[in-house]
Amino acid sequence: MARIHSYVVRYDSGFAPNPFYGYCTLATCKPPIRRGAVIGDWVVGSGSNARGIRRGGHLVYAMQVTETKTFDEYAVDPRFHAKKPYRNGSRKQSCGDNIYHRDVPSAAWQQRDSFHSLPDGSLNPRHVARDTGVNRVLISSDFVYFGGEGPQFPENLKDGKGRHICKSGIGLTTFDDLQLFADFQQWIHSLGESNYRGPPYEWLTLRS
Repeated sequence: MARIHSYVVRYDSGFAPNPFYGYCTLATCKPPIRRGAVIGDWVVGSGSNARGIRRGGHLVYAMQVTETKTFDEYAVDPRFHAKKPYRNGSRKQSCGDNIYHRDVPSAAWQQRDSFHSLPDGSLNPRHVARDTGVNRVLISSDFVYFGGEGPQFPENLKDGKGRHICKSGIGLTTFDDLQLFADFQQWIHSLGESNYRGPPYEWLTLRS
């Protein structure tokens, strides 16, 4: 049974999720989602209502999982080489999420200079442990990413228990309500939008 995994995107920077180069990927953070989501499931990220952001109730992105890979598989797949971070490049290049690799499966993880590295670019053990604790990358070729300019969720997107699909606060809510799944897909497709549609919220705050 396909499910919907809903959470708040507290830091919408283009890193997690990474919606660039034709694929939306979730390769870091959110270990419960990366562990539990299967092909066909939807991952839905809503805006944060924290002070200074106030995007609660708005869609940041929605991706239907179309494939999964281990970090080793992700690192060598030529489709995702552009997602390897280049910290001195453009904003899009700097937030690449293809950051973990090993020389051989038994070797220690290496971490590219990225948003999860230490300030000097060296490996950050805390992030390495958390990210690689679930050796799984979620990949979608069927997604829409609005970033900081997404639409409001309709009020009717609730499950049989009255829980709204739009997450508020910390944590994760997973829905297995068939009617909600159908209603959500109908709404997403009615928007008539796909792929990358707008910049991450944090990019908007950098505009002069």
